[in-house]
Order: sequence, then structure tokens, then C-alpha cells
Amino acid sequence: MLRDKSLIPLSHQHQHALALCVRIERASPIPSSDLSAWQTEIAQLFRSEIAAHFAAEEQVLFPVASEDSELKSLVEDLLNDHQWLGDQFARSGNEVLSAENLNALAQRLSAHIRKEERQLFEGLQKKLSAQRLGQLGAKLETALKDVPQVCSRPDETTQLRPRK
Repeated sequence: MLRDKSLIPLSHQHQHALALCVRIERASPIPSSDLSAWQTEIAQLFRSEIAAHFAAEEQVLFPVASEDSELKSLVEDLLNDHQWLGDQFARSGNEVLSAENLNALAQRLSAHIRKEERQLFEGLQKKLSAQRLGQLGAKLETALKDVPQVCSRPDETTQLRPRK
């Protein structure tokens, strides 16, 4: 199903986060000498984009989705993911994540995004009218107005490299 235009800003941010997950996966096992650079980048991405993304979902999207009994338990799962991921992002800001923690973060973040895209967004598009989706989109646009709309560029240590 094509993504409704009201949800596209969230989907674009999902693409940014998935790119990070792919880079972490390809860099694994991450040498201890590179952990600081990875954690700095992850913490910066959280501050610049993901924190506002989570807030927009929790304040705008999830309440609407929770009105539907079929989506309510999915929203509860997604909120649990936000809590766990937020804790890991905070730990990255304190530079206490191990290489294994970074891999776990990437795996959970990737699974979380896919759950939102494939289940939540698809469900909302099937259940909400075009008018309601438009209203939701306007509220999301307001909630995300101060978030940069470009991917941050990784540094030399964290950039994607060809597989060996």
C-alpha cells in the first residue's frame, strides 16, 4: 500500500534511522576503539530527530490509533519499544553502550520501525477517512516543524563501508 501523504514525514525519518541500523549491522563487530564515535552519532541523532519523532508519535499518532481496539495493543507494544529505545539512546549519550548493546539497539530499532510502517501505518490508512488522515497529517506537521529534514552525515568511523 502506498504511504498516505500525512504519514510521509514519519516515514522519511524512519528511513534515516534504518540507514543507521544498516551501518551498525555492517560495521559489526564494532571495535571498542570505534564505540565512542558510534555513540556520539547515535546520541546526536536522538537529540536532533528521534526524540521529536517519538514525541509526535506519542502525542499525535498513538492516541488516534488507540481509539481502534485492533490497534490499541500494537500501540502499547510500540510505547514499550519507545521506552526501551529511549533508555538505550540515553545510555549512548553517556557512552556506556558496548558493541553488543549497539547491535541490540539497531535490531530493536529496525524491528520497531518495520512494525510501525507495516502494521500501524497500514492499519491507520485502512481505518481512517481521508479527512481524518489529513487532520492527523496537519498535527504531525506542526509537531515536527523544527526537526531537520535531511540525514546527518556520518563521520569517517561510522560511515557505510563495502562488505569485505
